[in-house]
Amino acid sequence: MKESSRSHNQHKNNNSAAKSKHTARGSKPAPGAYAKAGASRDGQHQAPRDTKKHEARTGEKTSPRGQQVPLDRQQDIRNARTHKPRQAKPHGSGDAKRQPRDTKSYTPRDAKQQAPRYSGREHAEELRIGDQIVVTIKRLGINGEGVGYYRRKAAFITGALPDEVVHAKVTRVQDKFINADMVKIEKRSPQRADAPCPVFGICGGCQIQHISYPGQLKGKEEIIREAFSRYAGLQELRMKPILGMEHPWGYRNKAQLQLGLQEEGVIAGLYAADSHKLIDITGCPIQHPKVNEAVDKTRNVLQRLGIPVYQEKSNQGIVRTIVVRWGFQSGQLQVTLVTANDRIPRLEQLVKELRLAMPELTSIALNVNPKNTSLVFGNKTTILWGADSIEEALGDLEFTLSPRAFFQLNPLQTVKLYESVRTAAALTGKEVVVDAYCGTGTIGLWLAPYASEVRGIESIPEAVEDAKANAARNGRDNTSFYEGNAEELLPRWVKSGFKADVIIADPPRTGLDPRFIEAVLRTKPKRFVYVSCNPSTLAKDCKELLDGGYSLEWVQPVDMFPQTSHVECTVLLKWARD
Repeated sequence: MKESSRSHNQHKNNNSAAKSKHTARGSKPAPGAYAKAGASRDGQHQAPRDTKKHEARTGEKTSPRGQQVPLDRQQDIRNARTHKPRQAKPHGSGDAKRQPRDTKSYTPRDAKQQAPRYSGREHAEELRIGDQIVVTIKRLGINGEGVGYYRRKAAFITGALPDEVVHAKVTRVQDKFINADMVKIEKRSPQRADAPCPVFGICGGCQIQHISYPGQLKGKEEIIREAFSRYAGLQELRMKPILGMEHPWGYRNKAQLQLGLQEEGVIAGLYAADSHKLIDITGCPIQHPKVNEAVDKTRNVLQRLGIPVYQEKSNQGIVRTIVVRWGFQSGQLQVTLVTANDRIPRLEQLVKELRLAMPELTSIALNVNPKNTSLVFGNKTTILWGADSIEEALGDLEFTLSPRAFFQLNPLQTVKLYESVRTAAALTGKEVVVDAYCGTGTIGLWLAPYASEVRGIESIPEAVEDAKANAARNGRDNTSFYEGNAEELLPRWVKSGFKADVIIADPPRTGLDPRFIEAVLRTKPKRFVYVSCNPSTLAKDCKELLDGGYSLEWVQPVDMFPQTSHVECTVLLKWARD
């Protein structure tokens, strides 16, 4: 899953907000992400979602409770009377903790409050909130919920797994779908697992820790199959086995955590879904241990020195957010404090204490964000100590990462994703490649040694400058990057005689612009490689390309964010009409 829409403004992802492409130095976001609806692709958010602003920004409708109704769910609703489940092929597949962490199974939050009132209603339309129903779960939903049918009406049940029979309490009834919370399991899935995180199901950062890792991979493959079946009409999909991780924990190289006060002192964490309740995620099992350790030590120093934590309700205090990044390849550590103002008491002592607590520190930075906003960073960043950036690498590509720079959150899986793109492009050294929606240019730079020429297109000026700097740093002199919209620049180039052999597109989560699809169909490159973190929009766009003359050769899923419901795909389409 790539991470959020292209902009230096880093806002939140949690379950699947519109994908954005960040414009910092380093690499283009993937997605991503892990996290709940309303969070940045980094997987952390800084304020509960403003529903009206979200709808205006993304065009996605929300429920009265502020929850998105994703494309997959909309289609589930439309197809509730005709749906026939498809069977997926089996897949083979820090010391900073403040308290012991026991494993636990998924438990409904209100399980002890459930009334034993089971629905005896003949028709699903007669259901009422509070009724209990029994449902057989057919598959995993795009947000990690179980999807089944009650009286032929789609039922989305939090915490339920495919092949389970569950008792659930109805929480929402609409004309064509039901939302429900699981009360108990009558028939348990063999893939059900104990979640190692004590706040799983509360913080919202992960959605599927309660599924074994082979079960997660199988569920993600099925999500993709369902999307292509529904939106592209492909009942048999040429899909390669998903590329998972050998160790699907501790993979995130960056944390971005809100600070707050509780009885035990300063905490760092995420807001629970649709609330102002901050959840302490100390020792988060999907963060790299060095990241967890740095967050914990930074929080302890702030508390020991009495540096005021910002309080949104009173507009008092100073430090809002701790941002920590660990270089997997370089072993360098960067800590950034995001504050409401630059009047930090005992600043010199603060820097000294941080350096003593973390000898491996490379950089300490201060970012000032005085606005009451869900965006993490403000416009002003000052280096308090050390280097102004840290070094990191993907394969043989080297990057310089400033505090606001975005870089892929799972470098190990990013290499697998980019290699799948290179396989799809099948370059011999003679091809001209267009990297559309290129962000900071990482895919184009990855392919450059195997191509004759690479042209990148990006609408954000800062991203174009970063792409050019990355190209110069890595000696990719056969690349060029252009500011503009792909759907406008590509036709203009073609009209002037330019011909692309391969086009790569890695668009935001909302998918390809219709004008870009039209431009591709007019250009007719031999190979079109589509990289996506949203199976629904991916399948819908592929349907347009298939109808226009392309054939789908294969789909390669990549598990960029284990323990979450997000899944990335590379798709190869070939021109089939010549």
